Parts: sequence; structure tokens; C-alpha cells
Amino acid sequence: MTKNLVLVESPSKAKTISKYLGKNYIVEATIGHIRDLPKTTLGVDLKNDYQPKIVNIRGKSEVLKKIKSLSQKSSKIFIATDPDREGEAIAQDISELIKNGNENIHRVLFIEITEKGVKEGMASPLKINENLVQSQRARRVMDRIIGYQISPLLWNHLHLIEHSSDSALSAGRVQSVALRIICEREVEINSFIPIEYWSIIGTFKTSNDETFDAKLFSYAGKNYKLPESAILDEKVSEEFLKTYFYIKNESEAQKFLEDCCNQEYKITRIEKKIVNRNPAAPFTTSTLQQEASKKLYYRPRQTMQLAQRLYEGIELGSDSSVGLITYMRTDSTRLNPETVQDARDFIANNYGKEYLPNSPKVYTTKKSNVQDAHEAIRPTSLKYTPAYVKPFLSKELFKLYELVWNRFIACQMNPAQMEQTSLDISGGEFVFRASGSTMLFRGYLAVYDENGESAEEEDIDEKANRIPKGLYENQNLDLKEIKKNQHFTKPPARFSESTLVKELDNLGIGRPSTYASIISTLYDRGYVNQQDRKLIPSDLGIKVNNILVSNFEDVFNINFTAKMEAELDDIAEGQNDYKTVLNDFYIPFSKDLEDAEKRFDKPKCELCGSDMEIKMGRFGRFLACTNYPNCKNIKSLKEASNQQEELVDEKCPKCGSDLVYRNSKFGRFIGCTKYPECDYTKSITMNIKCPKCKEGEIVQRMTKRRKVFYGCSRYPECDYASWDKPTDQVCPNCENDVLVMKYKSGEETLLCNSCKFVLEE
Repeated sequence: MTKNLVLVESPSKAKTISKYLGKNYIVEATIGHIRDLPKTTLGVDLKNDYQPKIVNIRGKSEVLKKIKSLSQKSSKIFIATDPDREGEAIAQDISELIKNGNENIHRVLFIEITEKGVKEGMASPLKINENLVQSQRARRVMDRIIGYQISPLLWNHLHLIEHSSDSALSAGRVQSVALRIICEREVEINSFIPIEYWSIIGTFKTSNDETFDAKLFSYAGKNYKLPESAILDEKVSEEFLKTYFYIKNESEAQKFLEDCCNQEYKITRIEKKIVNRNPAAPFTTSTLQQEASKKLYYRPRQTMQLAQRLYEGIELGSDSSVGLITYMRTDSTRLNPETVQDARDFIANNYGKEYLPNSPKVYTTKKSNVQDAHEAIRPTSLKYTPAYVKPFLSKELFKLYELVWNRFIACQMNPAQMEQTSLDISGGEFVFRASGSTMLFRGYLAVYDENGESAEEEDIDEKANRIPKGLYENQNLDLKEIKKNQHFTKPPARFSESTLVKELDNLGIGRPSTYASIISTLYDRGYVNQQDRKLIPSDLGIKVNNILVSNFEDVFNINFTAKMEAELDDIAEGQNDYKTVLNDFYIPFSKDLEDAEKRFDKPKCELCGSDMEIKMGRFGRFLACTNYPNCKNIKSLKEASNQQEELVDEKCPKCGSDLVYRNSKFGRFIGCTKYPECDYTKSITMNIKCPKCKEGEIVQRMTKRRKVFYGCSRYPECDYASWDKPTDQVCPNCENDVLVMKYKSGEETLLCNSCKFVLEE
């Protein structure tokens, strides 16, 4: 009997789907894309409406042969690649490969890999969406043009290939804008001028000996407020000081403190109100990456890889393989009514009817570029509770699934309810203000707290500054204690992976499904390092950004990139066409490229004096003379870049040659100029003795993923390592380790990794 053929991308997805379809279907995996632009040439006909040259991917011949053979023996063919633009483009490539007059080719979409989801998809076959295919092709062509035509200019200008592999220097349409955002934030931080200011905190006592703190809020009718910009004290405008005041230095703070001590105080305003705290919407691709980074410390790429596995299917004992979450590439918060009703039943049965709203919660988004093709990310069935699936999942998979589950259940629960109390305490011309809140009803916080750790792990009712009950207006209070605290305004925070994803999403830069690869590329190219979970541009990243911004301002800016993203969405919606969008991109880009090429000097051929240019060969990029075939001079990029090295003020102890600073994927080091004849290298230390072996010195290193850590220069003989930056201060508690700098909520703390001692200020 002739069988039907179902084609998907991954073997694990094929395995799960095969179980649901039965013996009359053969399910085969393409293992990702089968066709793409060629690696060694541009692959885009710029003079013929940007037509791409799509070729079979090298190494896919056996897969293609098998697919063709199976398709010829099948009565019907169903292409079930992922339900997004990338999946649609793969479906188009498969269709063109196997069509040959066969009209029984159908496109099916599986939003969830469950028995229900697969059968619904098979029952509703579609045609390949040409608009989605053209949108993906346009994106791919844009990215190829930029990468292929700008990357050689970067190398020619920087001459820095020695730091890494010969393909390290590159530019990307969205990647470069993300780099610009990171670099511009670094400029803000470095140019920031902090303002010193002081606060006055009073501890007040009631007649019942209950105490609470309040902060000086106003003086002589002026509210306490800091100048908005980081400017020097003497430049604060007179207009500002007519309306507001702030305490500039310790002498002023002391004067305020002394004057406050001479007043009698009473409550002049007290206000209580009930406020609701509403749950967050169910996860989109972007918010899942943000939350997994913040709560689980997962990198965006790791989050997407784990989510892909949860979507494609997990072995659950007797239930065999089943998809646990819906499709994980979506920017919609929509939920289907049937699933919402299941959630409401679950809440009523497991938490009580007081946790259930009168009507289902509906979530919408105000963002203009949202595509509503898929639901939000949610569990496929409430049968599979976290407790049920935990024995079958790895620790990493379970944590992500639990996060998705809790967020989904919480989004359909009643809000948390709190009583907020705010009061003013007046004495003379001074007004102190205190506020606090008391939890009345936990609501959705019984399941999930998007602003903190697991709701079960913290006592939300407990507040550091609890306002006593029974306070009333005109009640007299005693000033038990008063103190002054010094502060400095802080620069804007560096981006973490989570906040960068949020920024890109808010600006409309790239698509949520691309954020993981954008961040990974920044690491892989050595443009960005990670320290204390913050993204810091490397010297190379700053130089690359400066070149791109100064020469391609029309292209590598936020507004243009967001506009291109919107136009790609328009193609997908059938509201724009491929050629128009590529024209909108390429016309300003080609002008910038032409101007940049005139400004950049190309390396010269030492044999004939002609320009050298970068070519792509089967083994990577290399330099070749433009006078070919009259001159056949070629050289490797690494050979050509061995110049302009920064000398060290000492000689190689092994051979007596000069030493220079060099870079590797693990960080900066000192090496001999005679390499490879002389292999002497030396770590750049921090001049801090290793606390473990007492012989080596601490050096800064990097993991393969560009994350900074600190280790002993005698590694592997000594395995001392710390994620936090060591200081030269020996721990006063155990005296066996040094104190390291730990950052939490922007504050710096010194602590000991060995005994966990924290140095108090």
C-alpha cells in the first residue's frame, strides 16, 4: 500500500509526530535548511531585482536523495516544517526539489506537537504562503549583502585579524545595531559625572513604643528632588532651586540633621488605599528569553534550544513522546478560549474559587509590529503538571517548563491585593514621608512573581519598614533617632542579556526569534564580553562600531533598521513586495558603501603594487591581488595582519626577541614576535597573589563564550577560579582567601568566596 510522506526539520519532531499519525505515514526529517545562498560568492544578482541564487547546501546530498526517493513513492506529501517564515522558506525549497509535476503536495502547520495538534494540522492542509517566503528571502538577502560587502572593508581598515579566526571580523544588519546600542551605553557610562547628595532618615516612635522610619521629603515648601542630568553642583539652574531642594554635601546634611532634632512632630496626613497588582501576560518569545535570563540565568540561545525540545517532544514514560509547550516563536499574547477554560478549571480545583476572576483574562499588546499567527507560549495540556513531568526532564528542561507553566496559570488568576499606607510627619518646616504596604490577598502571587524569585520562597507580607497599625492624623510622634546618608547618582546600567533583548524588542529591532543568534554572534566575533552578567564592548567591538557608524550612518541606525523590519513584516502580510523593500534598503546602503570604499585604503600587493582584496575560498577568506591573472599573489589574512603590534617593554626570556600584546578567544596575553619559532607566552596578571597556591598571580581570562572569570597564572597546577573580580584585600575572617567584588542591584559588595564573609561598610 502506498504511504503518505510527512516532512519536518528535526528527527525528534519526526519521532513524536510519527507516533500520532500511525503506520500509513512515513515521517522524515530534513535536519534544518536544505538550500541557501552559496558560501563563496555574494549569491545575489544586484542588477536583476536582487534575485537570489539558491543552491543545495553542501553535505545534504544523502538527505536530498532520500527525500526525493520517498516522495516518488508517496501518494500524498505533507510539508510540516515550523510554522514561521523560516519554516515556510524551507517548505518552498522542499516543494521545488520534489515537485516534478506532483500536485499532491500540502503545507500543514503544527502549533503544538500533541495528538490533537497534529491531527488538527493534518485535517487543515494549506498552500505554501508565498508572502512569508518572500519576506524570509528579503531578510536573508539584506543580511548577505551587508555581511559580504562590509566585512572586507572592516578588515582592510582595522588590520586586526590576528586576534582570532580569519572570519572573525564581520558586520550584520541587526547585529551591528545591537553592538551600537551597547557601545553608546558605554559612552554614556564613561562620560557620566556623578552628583553627590545626602538623605536624612528619621526613626519615629509612637506612644506604644512602636517605631518606623521616614525620609525627609520637603523643607520650607520645597520638595526634595535631584537634578535630572548629571551636572556639577554650581550648574544647577536657579529655576530648579526655586521649586526643589537637595542636600549637596555633608556640612549641609549636618545642618539639616541638627535643625530636625529641634522640632516637635505629628502626623499631618495619612492615606490608605487598596491597590491591585495584576499578573503579567503569558510568555512571548521575547519575554520568555528575558525571564529565563533573569530568573534562571539561561542565555537566550540556551532558552530557545530548551524550548525547541519542549515543543518537539519529550519521552514521558507510558505516554511516550509528547510536545509539552506550544510553538516557541511568537510575539502574540493571545490564548485560545478552550485552553483558558482548562486553566480556569485547574485554578478553581487547586487554589479555590477566590483565586478565579469572574471572566477570563484577555491580553493584548500595544506594539504595532506584532504578528498574531500563533498563540502565546503555554503548556499543551494541563494534564502535564510540573510535578508529573519532573521525573522525565533534565534539571534545565524542568526549570524552563515550570516557568512557562507558572506564568500561564498565573495569567488567569485574580490580582494580588495590598493595602498601601502613606503618611506625612511634620515638624516646623520639615516634612518626613513614610510608606508601606500589607498583603491582603496573594492572588496570582501564590503561583508566580514576575518581580522576584518563586513566590513560595519569600514572605511577601514582611516589609523592612512596616507601618504600625492604628496611626491617625494629628498624632504626636517622638523623633527617636536621625541619621544622614551619603549617596552619588549612578550612570545608566550596562545591558544584561535580558535587558538587551527587552531593548531590541521595544525598539522593533530584529525579530524575537533572532535575538539569541544576535547575542551569540556578538560574543563569537569578540565584539562583546560579559562580566558580572553585564555586556561590555571590547576594544575591537568599539572600533568596529565606530567604523560602521561613521561610514554607514544611513543603514546602521535604530530608525532605519526598525523601518526595514516593519517593511519585512509588510511583505509577510502582502502589503509590500520584495523588490520595493530591497530598493529601500540597497539604495542608501550602496551610496554609503561607495563613499566608504573611497575613504578606506586597501592593502597593496608587494609584487606589483596593485590593490589586494579579500576573496572567499573553500578554506575561508584570503587576500588576493586585483591584478589577477597578471599577478597571482595571494596570502592568508593572518600572514597579512602580522603588523602594528603593541610592543611590551621587555624581551623574550627564551630567545631574546621583542614581546608584544596579543589577543586570543580566551583574552589578552603577551607573546613572542618570533612565533611560531618561539612559543613563549606570558599571562597579563593583576598583581594579586593567588590565595590558593601562594605562588602564582591572578589573571583575567575568558570562557569560550566570552564570559570573564579570574584564575591562577599557574593553571593547571593551581585551579583557583572566581567569577567575581578579586581584590588585594585578604579576608579578615578566615585569612585564607581574598575578598572579591560582588554586584547586586547595582551595589558593590566585598565578600569572601571561601567563608562567605561580607565586609560591611
